[in-house]
Amino acid sequence: MRFLPTLRLPLSTLAASLLVTLPTAHAGNFLSQAGLSYSTYVPLGQTLTELAPGADPHVLQLAAQALACAQPDAERLAVIDFSRPSVEPRLWVFDLAQERLMFEELVSHGRGSGDAEATVFSNTPESYQSSLGLFRTMNSYYGRNGYSLRLEGLEPGVNDLAYQRAIVIHGADYVSEAFIRQTGRLGRSHGCPAVRQEVTYPLIDSIKEDHYLFAYYPDPEWLENSAFLSCEREATQLAMY
Repeated sequence: MRFLPTLRLPLSTLAASLLVTLPTAHAGNFLSQAGLSYSTYVPLGQTLTELAPGADPHVLQLAAQALACAQPDAERLAVIDFSRPSVEPRLWVFDLAQERLMFEELVSHGRGSGDAEATVFSNTPESYQSSLGLFRTMNSYYGRNGYSLRLEGLEPGVNDLAYQRAIVIHGADYVSEAFIRQTGRLGRSHGCPAVRQEVTYPLIDSIKEDHYLFAYYPDPEWLENSAFLSCEREATQLAMY
């Protein structure tokens, strides 16, 4: 008789692999009996979807994947879905540590990106276009648009000129329901993701200094080539976050 070698796996690895096949209730019971937290193993994309049911689950899953590549321990994440028209809420800010939705907001796109809907994006100075991809938030400051938040683009050739282009989060009077009623769309920026003036301070303060922003549009080239969407981390790490 031939004996197979015994595999000694860490409990955390075993738990993660079993969760793939266990229904939610059984998975929770298994982890509870093992002395582990179920929330640790719930994929981040699923958590974001539960917190923001009005958002596109596919977009939130991509945002979760990008964040897992960049910084699995991040505490805050903002997501913009530029595939939605500007008259709809398309910015969500999540507190990942507390697992709560902090903001669901209107947000503008650049005048070079489109009219009521954004369709064109770039990293080009003076294009007045919005940029896609993953950003890290920097410091807040007071500029010509009032209280603002600098962004560091993390994707070469996609958004890495955001700082030089002065692509920042700021408040604007053309981001409002009143403006939509007058024109049928939001006003447009020079490429910045502008928000309602009423939420400028609390929103910026919630994500300033080393948090993350993910801006999405179904651009085939970006989706195929983004380093953060084809991460080389082990599959178990991605599944666990």
